[in-house]
Amino acid sequence: MRAILEFAEKVTLAAYTVQPSDLDLLRSHGLDDETIFDVVEVVGFFNCINRIADALGVELEDFLDEADLPPVPATGD
Repeated sequence: MRAILEFAEKVTLAAYTVQPSDLDLLRSHGLDDETIFDVVEVVGFFNCINRIADALGVELEDFLDEADLPPVPATGD
């Protein structure tokens, strides 16, 4: 799980830096190519939707307690 999460973070922050060795690491943890594709697809989808929501100022649903969410970094960080 840690390898998947670290890979997801890399895809989110700097997808252009993903190397074949990153995929090999996931394979060494038992993931097949279809599962790796699923990880990239889900991460990409959530990143896309979050950017659209942020750009349009979509408010959080009432059932989400903002106190439980990580802080949003200040612009320019």
